[in-house]
Amino acid sequence: MSAATTAPAAGGDTPGRPARADQPVRFDDPARNAAYWARIRRIVDQAPPLTDDQRAHIRAAFHQPETRRAAA
Repeated sequence: MSAATTAPAAGGDTPGRPARADQPVRFDDPARNAAYWARIRRIVDQAPPLTDDQRAHIRAAFHQPETRRAAA
């Protein structure tokens, strides 16, 4: 599904809304795919916000110096 296609309605989504370019297609069936991502959004919306310490740990894991990346 590309950004130019539309995603089916599911879980309160607007029918015919443009598909998110950063949302991969998990299932070939559009209805199953939409239900999957609606479930993911509900889970994420219920999660508590990250603390500053948690954000710092995640940031450190993904923003490593070039020398460490080259050694890996």
